[in-house]
Amino acid sequence: MTDAATRAAEILKEHRESIDRLDAILVYTLGERFKHTQAVGRLKAEHDLPPSDPAREAKQIARLEDLANRADLDPDFAKKFLNFIIAEVIQHHKKHQE
Repeated sequence: MTDAATRAAEILKEHRESIDRLDAILVYTLGERFKHTQAVGRLKAEHDLPPSDPAREAKQIARLEDLANRADLDPDFAKKFLNFIIAEVIQHHKKHQE
C-alpha cells in the first residue's frame, strides 16, 4: 500500500468512527425525545386532549427547516424526518387513548 493509500485508509477510518459516534448520539437523542413525547401522550390521554396538535406541528416543521438551513442540511430531508417522528408520536398518543 502506498503512503497516499495508507493515509486515505486512516482518514476513512476516522470518518467512520465519527459516523458511528454520531449514530449513537442520534439513537440516544431519539430515545430521550420519545420518553418526553410518551409523557405528553399520557398527559393528553389523562386530560382527554387530542393526540395531535397541527398548529404546533407546523411550527416545529418551520423551526426544523430553519435549523436545517443553518446546519447546511437539506431542509426537505429534515422536514421528512420530523414528519416521520411526528407520525410515530401520534401513533403512540393514540395507543394511550385506547
